Amino acid sequence: QLQLVESGGGLAQPGGSLRLSCAVSGVDAGRYAIAWFRQVPGKEREGTACISSTGQTTTYADSVKGRFTISMPHANKTVYLQMNSLKPEDTGVYYCAADNLDYSLCVKWKDAEYWGQGTQVTVSS
Repeated sequence: QLQLVESGGGLAQPGGSLRLSCAVSGVDAGRYAIAWFRQVPGKEREGTACISSTGQTTTYADSVKGRFTISMPHANKTVYLQMNSLKPEDTGVYYCAADNLDYSLCVKWKDAEYWGQGTQVTVSS
């Protein structure tokens, strides 16, 4: 069983920054790739950033490439999503997700085995 708890959402102005955190705990946490998805009402859930189970590989959606950075400074502990140059279209509920199939999660953005409760990000002036 894996537990994911997100924090760090809030309100930011266009061009501003926010950092999201995903605290990871549970058995065999090191076997799981971790991704950040976002959901906007009326739209499909979108994968934005992913880090492999080893922490060696990161992938990004084209919509956030160059602006968002996913990191895991301490193995199997907390995963961060640094969001810079925020745009109004970045608004949504951001979810942390984990799956033991790196390719499925980080390349195909498939559904994950474990999910956090989500944190709201609003980008508005």
